[in-house]
Amino acid sequence: MAKILIATVPLTGHVTPMLLVVQALVARGHSVVWYGASKFRSAIERTGATFASMHASIDWNDADVEAALPALRGKRGLARVKTQLIEMFIAPMQQQLRDLAALATANTPDLVLADSAHLGAALLSETQRTRWATLGISALVVPSIDTAPFGPGWRPSSSVFGRWRNRFLNWLVFRCMFRRVNHAYRRERSAAGLPTLGTYFESLTPYLYLQPTVPSFEYPRSDLAPQIRFIGPLVPKPSTNDVSLPAWWPDVEAAHQRGTPIVMVTQGTLATDPNELIVPALRGLAGLEALVIATTPNGLPPADVPANARVATFIPYHVAMPLLAAVVTNGGYGGVQMALQAGVPLVVAGGSEEKPEIAARVAWCGAGVDLRTGRPRASQIAVAVTKVLSDSTYRTRAQAMGADMQKHNALDEAAALIEALAAQV
Repeated sequence: MAKILIATVPLTGHVTPMLLVVQALVARGHSVVWYGASKFRSAIERTGATFASMHASIDWNDADVEAALPALRGKRGLARVKTQLIEMFIAPMQQQLRDLAALATANTPDLVLADSAHLGAALLSETQRTRWATLGISALVVPSIDTAPFGPGWRPSSSVFGRWRNRFLNWLVFRCMFRRVNHAYRRERSAAGLPTLGTYFESLTPYLYLQPTVPSFEYPRSDLAPQIRFIGPLVPKPSTNDVSLPAWWPDVEAAHQRGTPIVMVTQGTLATDPNELIVPALRGLAGLEALVIATTPNGLPPADVPANARVATFIPYHVAMPLLAAVVTNGGYGGVQMALQAGVPLVVAGGSEEKPEIAARVAWCGAGVDLRTGRPRASQIAVAVTKVLSDSTYRTRAQAMGADMQKHNALDEAAALIEALAAQV
């Protein structure tokens, strides 16, 4: 059996899919040490992995990223994205490398498996010649001659003109607009004694990149690297324990039996201000002949909850998804994949992090509407949801993607690929 060293950055959306993979690896008899943030220690240890804490200087809590990373305060839009890339992923590289090097010396792993944003794992692979696999945690970032730069949500094009546009925009964005980001990245590589060629966006393992979706969700790339393997979405298995449902859940079941559309509104785990999406969605859908269910960590004042809406701090997705007519979301990758696997069309308001790219892919594949903003008006949401509910082509396309996704067993495919890499001499 293999010895595997796991590395994740301190973000819930990066840790959650890795938990599933590690649990599968441990169940197959592999020895796993997981280098992660203290916030996730209990969840990590429940997988059967041995927890190894990262240095306190880079061990922050993503529940309040601005408190953890003060440089983000007051920044919005592109300035915030640049600062996030530097503060969250690039600045910790040297400490990550020191931590991982010590763990590699102590544990002599057969390979390192990291989330795709963990740049310290890349440094370790280059400085110590360790084999390094990555698990994608969102839409595919890898540049291509067939795609525009990652970030703004521009559509792909493989025509002659489109490829010219792509080359120009990739140069403009990655080499000019993100010059400060790439300078910081090259500086960290130089500090590790490595060549400074390339950009942050071109950091790709040469060994194995696991992308947890299906090719039909991603833009086609004629130059896709062979080590990128699509494994299908990483969706948690339904719990066999009693599921805690809100007291109002009978209203949902009754609405489903009557044939009343049920619409879920959710903002995921990182951008959780309800005024960005939850509140305007409830207002916009108040007049709709539908039951609207929403999740938000701290609840809402009764005045913000119209008669056709129900709000809870948590709703188990695997129970809700089969009942839904549509999902309104800010574009968290895991939630979008779960909806599509269940054949549920989406309305996506992606405005921060990589969410505009996820929203654009949902619209491109025909399974939903991209609102092209992270702070939509109530009327925008109402129009989009009405469109998705009334036009059956969105559900038809979502169901087709769901059928494609269900052909995969992501955990078995991931484990087999990881085992094959670990076994290479």
